[in-house]
Amino acid sequence: MMRAHEAGWAHAEGARGPAWLQVPEDPNALVTHLWSTSAAKNDDGALVVGGVDMRDLVAEHGSPAYVLDEDDFRGRARGFRDAFAAYDVYYAGKSFLCTTVARWIVEEGLRLDVCSNGELSVALRAGVDPVLIGYHGNNKTAPELARAIEVGVGRIVADSFHEIERLVDLSADAERPVGVMIRVTAGVEAHTHEFIATAHEDQKFGFSITSGDAFEAVRRVLAAPGLELLGLHSHIGSQIFDSSGFEVAARRVLALHARVRSELGVEMPEMDLGGGFGIAYTTQDDPSTPAKLAAEMSAIVARECKDLGVAEPRLSIEPGRAIAGPSVCTVYEVGTVKEVALDGGARRTYISVDGGMSDNVRTALYDADYSCTLASRHSEAAPALARVVGKHCESGDIVVKDEFLPSDIVPGDLLAVPGTGAYCRSLASNYNHALRPPVIAVRDGAARVIVRRETEDDLLATDVGAVQ
Repeated sequence: MMRAHEAGWAHAEGARGPAWLQVPEDPNALVTHLWSTSAAKNDDGALVVGGVDMRDLVAEHGSPAYVLDEDDFRGRARGFRDAFAAYDVYYAGKSFLCTTVARWIVEEGLRLDVCSNGELSVALRAGVDPVLIGYHGNNKTAPELARAIEVGVGRIVADSFHEIERLVDLSADAERPVGVMIRVTAGVEAHTHEFIATAHEDQKFGFSITSGDAFEAVRRVLAAPGLELLGLHSHIGSQIFDSSGFEVAARRVLALHARVRSELGVEMPEMDLGGGFGIAYTTQDDPSTPAKLAAEMSAIVARECKDLGVAEPRLSIEPGRAIAGPSVCTVYEVGTVKEVALDGGARRTYISVDGGMSDNVRTALYDADYSCTLASRHSEAAPALARVVGKHCESGDIVVKDEFLPSDIVPGDLLAVPGTGAYCRSLASNYNHALRPPVIAVRDGAARVIVRRETEDDLLATDVGAVQ
């Protein structure tokens, strides 16, 4: 039995790239379904997004930079709004949030899910009606809950008995009843094309249906005069490509919904089915469409409600990364190129760029796969297996684990990585005291900064230990 390498997948013996990664006929060509809808190569081979040449964008704004295709973002938001027309659609603020994006979301008819005081502050600064905001999280503090109640958020998703106690206390002096949903654990965990319907209660989120905690949480909220029970909230995972897992979850959550009506005499008006719909990061990913998901999920709920003899509640979903994710690419400049010999005579090209795990930690954190393209020119060179790495002092600082790129990549070339709109900026850090990149919205040939690049003054502003 081969012993696993201590440093993990990045240094395993005989690394040759994954089986799904095929040598392309043309390493310059875009795999279009990985990119925002306006992304294309021009006659020079340069990447153009929203009508903006990435060479011009980098010349003006520097690199690395997150490039957000506004029309694509808005189109995906509308796509979910229209497909799930009978639902309330909540955009996940945690995927990426700034005041401009919050305004777009509301303009396109969506609601907003936040899970911190900071996200709430951004939403309020953007002018989002608090009624359209849901407040999530497994450890909301009393001050956070008090502010949510004070500004009048539309719903608070309760996640523990301690939180219910806090809500009971805080709602005593509230001007209006506080809308509450109960986050439940349905015992279903969905990942991509598979779901396993056993033994997934071991997590920090929600009240277990199986143990009876979820029913007890409902009972306690109903008993509190200052709280208004809206319904149950379920979430089965993330990067989900089909509706299979939702069928099992919906059956269990709706069974609890029916039990509450039968035993407590209350028909809860709402239910949140969660979401976490997947996107294509590489050619191995095959996400569903909003229309297909909506049709399948609606049919599941209708069938289960009919079997249980209950009215269908008002449904809501949370598409997660599926809106922001594909709408953004990250553009980097190449700094060094290094050929590395592997066991068995194989070789790999290591391409170092001017960003890394400070602007995209998902590869290191989740073993996530990404694709990339040469963004500044056309190349006639043959494709070569490459690994795109960052500039940070970590061997795990890898942006793209495996990709076939032209074999003549040199310092000064630009590379672009698609699918970086969700969680990359949200999880960005100042590791090695790096400055977080800007977010630049592009549309109709124009680029505008919606989140500026950090400066050294920003970096030093919180450091109070300077010599006087």
